[in-house]
Amino acid sequence: MVTHEHEITAPVDLCLSGGRLNPAAVGWSRQPLHRANLRGWGRNKRWEYWCVTSPTHLVALTVSDLDFLAVNTVHFLEFGGAEPRELERGALVPPARGVALPDTIAGAAPGTGVVVGPERPTRGQVRVEIAHEVDGTRLRARALTHDRVPLTVDLLVRMPEQHETLSVVVPWDDRHFQYTSKHTARPAEGRVRLGDEEFRFGEDAWGTLDHGRGRWPRTVSWNWGAASGRTDGSVVGLQFGGAWTVGTGATENALCVDGRLHKIGEELAWDYDPTDLLAPWRLCTTQSDQVDLVFTPFHDRRSHTGAGLLANRTDQCFGHWSGTVRTDDGRPVAVDRLLGWAEAVRMRW
Repeated sequence: MVTHEHEITAPVDLCLSGGRLNPAAVGWSRQPLHRANLRGWGRNKRWEYWCVTSPTHLVALTVSDLDFLAVNTVHFLEFGGAEPRELERGALVPPARGVALPDTIAGAAPGTGVVVGPERPTRGQVRVEIAHEVDGTRLRARALTHDRVPLTVDLLVRMPEQHETLSVVVPWDDRHFQYTSKHTARPAEGRVRLGDEEFRFGEDAWGTLDHGRGRWPRTVSWNWGAASGRTDGSVVGLQFGGAWTVGTGATENALCVDGRLHKIGEELAWDYDPTDLLAPWRLCTTQSDQVDLVFTPFHDRRSHTGAGLLANRTDQCFGHWSGTVRTDDGRPVAVDRLLGWAEAVRMRW
């Protein structure tokens, strides 16, 4: 299915005064232009997910408000050696002590942002700071691992001038909808400390943002794939979605090549084995030759839980993308082992 989505070029409210989807908000934009003025309680979902990758390490921070629960996590993966080393700390926070996420992308103006968690976390607590600076977004985090080793994060994800990103509204109906802003190929720098060890993020480090605001159905499944890096003489960001957008008339598929966004108004075919997620995945467009890629995973970040109102089955596989993509004007770009991920998720929330 090739969609015919409207490109939005001016600021717009996501919701009407009564809380239903604003028809004028349906579409996509090259810069974040939506104000997510959600109303009501119970089905609203708000989150910021940042992942910064280097050739040997990655760190991901999540701050979320699910109305009835807030979930904040710090995730670190070292994959440059013979065996991956993974550390993750998460905190479930009741709504009375949750986090108020803003209606626009956190850090829309210098000096603004989001802070969750205590200054000096203990036990299962975490602290996450997302702050806007003139050059980009500052990511900081603190946590104690299960072995009580301190983990600290201090990274800057830069926003190059004129760099384009994908923002899109996916409408299930006028009561259930999602606004997502996906950023890829944003250069990053900084460090992560784990006890006495220090891990530097430098020239080949890249930041990806998943900014989400919406009203979701009780149960939903999705695929998400992303990658950033240098390949074929260009800086390339891949952004792909699947399953959850089918039938909505919208897609969250796009390429970012040297800072320019190329929207893909076509659902992608996701071909992978759900019983062996570390086997290669195939991803391609079905009516054009704009995307033809193979994803080869090396690690599965698994989260299979069930806890009352919240249950999820998440497999976020990290690996490398290879193949060919094409820009809007048909120019082929060879993708050669671009580091990123592909995930399969089923949520009940």
